[in-house]
Amino acid sequence: MPLFALPEEHIFPDPELARDDGLLAVGGDLHPARVLLAYSQGIFPWYSEGQPILWHSPDPRFVLFLDEFETPRSLRRTVRKARFEIRSDTAFMQVVDACSRVPRVDQDGTWITSEMLEAYGTLHEMGFAHSVESWLDGQLVGGLYGVALGGVFFGESMFALESDASKVAFVHLVRQLQSWGVDLLDSQVHTDHLARFGARNIPRRAYLDLLAARLQEPTRQGCWKLDPIEDAPGDAP
Repeated sequence: MPLFALPEEHIFPDPELARDDGLLAVGGDLHPARVLLAYSQGIFPWYSEGQPILWHSPDPRFVLFLDEFETPRSLRRTVRKARFEIRSDTAFMQVVDACSRVPRVDQDGTWITSEMLEAYGTLHEMGFAHSVESWLDGQLVGGLYGVALGGVFFGESMFALESDASKVAFVHLVRQLQSWGVDLLDSQVHTDHLARFGARNIPRRAYLDLLAARLQEPTRQGCWKLDPIEDAPGDAP
């Protein structure tokens, strides 16, 4: 398949024209309208510092159906202990910055460039990008961020400075999304971490169909506040 060069106009080629490695297009910018359009078409930016902006739509797509969410038993115990204070949208830029700096196993460097940090900060100000944070003794020790459109949450990255800090934040995110009736979390590409929670690969065509249907639902735009939530599916002892 060819690699498409994006024009100044905010348009994308058909995601089904992506190369075997998922790469679809190069160039353009990270204007909020372009980024939101990309997500709505099953496309996302992913590149390293010094590279042009690269746009991807992999096949298969790695997703978590929230009715299939599974919490490991040891993590259920950690959540019940309530060691961390869990907040949402109180330190978005700190979370993204930490995700760009905190090393992770089998990862060399970061794809969260200064351009990406600025772009997602703007999306947060617009009410589309959100963070869920773990705090301990008044310090931010873990969290995650992503983008919400319609009935889909697009997970981007997470970090932890304390054991299980990001995992506990993730469990709280899933509980909240379930309570709002959101049932699809897009993790884009396979990670062992999300696979432990029940995420799995599906064909890109199936993903695009699911995405189109869920984008008909209203977007919960604005600053998120987590509700007190009882145990959800996947949390049984």
